[in-house]
Amino acid sequence: MQQRLDEGLPIENQKKTGMSSTISAASPLERFPTLAPGIRMLELYQRLQHVNITFAGDLAFVNTWNFFAPLPDQQFEQLTTTGPYAGTLSAFSAGVKLRTKYFHLLESAIARRQTSFWASDSQRVIDTAKHFASGFFGMDWADYTTLHIIPETLEQGSNTLTPGRACQNYFDDTDDYGRGYGAKQLKAFGETYLPAISQRLLNGNPMIAFSNEEVYTMQEMCGFELMAKGSSQWCDVFTHEEWLSFEYARDIWHYYRAGSGNPYAASLGLPWLNATTKLLRQGPEAGPLLFSFNHDGDIMTLLAALDLFPQGPPLPTSRVLHDRTWRMSDVTPMHGRIALERMTCTALKTCFANPLYPNHVYCDENEEEEYQTYVRIDVNDAIVPLPGCADGPGGSCPLHNFEKRVEKSGRETKSFAEMCGTGASGGVEFLHQEQKQAFPKT
Repeated sequence: MQQRLDEGLPIENQKKTGMSSTISAASPLERFPTLAPGIRMLELYQRLQHVNITFAGDLAFVNTWNFFAPLPDQQFEQLTTTGPYAGTLSAFSAGVKLRTKYFHLLESAIARRQTSFWASDSQRVIDTAKHFASGFFGMDWADYTTLHIIPETLEQGSNTLTPGRACQNYFDDTDDYGRGYGAKQLKAFGETYLPAISQRLLNGNPMIAFSNEEVYTMQEMCGFELMAKGSSQWCDVFTHEEWLSFEYARDIWHYYRAGSGNPYAASLGLPWLNATTKLLRQGPEAGPLLFSFNHDGDIMTLLAALDLFPQGPPLPTSRVLHDRTWRMSDVTPMHGRIALERMTCTALKTCFANPLYPNHVYCDENEEEEYQTYVRIDVNDAIVPLPGCADGPGGSCPLHNFEKRVEKSGRETKSFAEMCGTGASGGVEFLHQEQKQAFPKT
């Protein structure tokens, strides 16, 4: 299993540690379904409404149930705006939480007049960025920050926040291992558990049979209705074991769609990783804060490029692999966020003890302080050590070792241009801060 740490820094490893910058990427929070699954849910709803039977047993609630998105044309693809799990509220709350954590960096960014942030050109992503900004910068954020919208187009090439939409070969599924690979693997695994559920529901309601796809859609509706309304009776239809199978089905889908189980993933994540590594090398002069917002699949490609959550054997589709590293609940739940935090620490001076004076420790006061720089990785509010490079304070990696790690990954991984057939590319070029007008005090 991938080791995860809390945010404490062991005091025995350093004298003083300070965070000098952070580079973060985040995906939208609670939302309505996207178009394809939303259409499946509507089709199932219409079938349930027009079948001339009275549902019984686990499905008795369907007799009076109404679809959770009454305005699908307006609601599909967008953040939820009501209930305790409203995506708009969660984005604002995330901003407030990170304002508390990074307040010293916010002060530095304002003093430097460096408060640009970025979002890919999707309405739910843009809305997430704006609600986050209200919590992080303040309700008047638009007066003194700049939100840059980056197109989600093939023409962007590697200069993008959405590499999966900018890679022709991946997007078109030219070799059967592109964006559709996860759906194929999901369908294969679904055959192992969905027919039994369909049969169980048929036993309770013998006048209507459900396909594997319809049963899977019911399980999806539990989560989406929960996010939209705060509760869902669909969640009570399935057993604990059936939910474990659904969890694994989602893991399968994302692992082979955009995670390390997809041969494109690391190549798609490299441009952003290379750009952030350059910024980490430059330090706080490049900007104390660099926030960007995109989709969960884009976050996964970065995790693949970093080799985080490495899955030993590939996830099988014939059974549930319970002992696995790749879990969507860890990697990118409904909201995924990764932050690369640059920390500068002073090493402890050389000290020694005298056995004749057991209560005293003697240190060389003439020894000059040594400053060391580290990179710490925060994934969804948990510190995740970089495999093979976590010997720094709090599970961090020395910056020079991190750079070597990224360089090695670049040599061993096919480039974005090679995998996508785009020719030479300059990588991510927009991710940099520029000084703007004077800002109000925090």
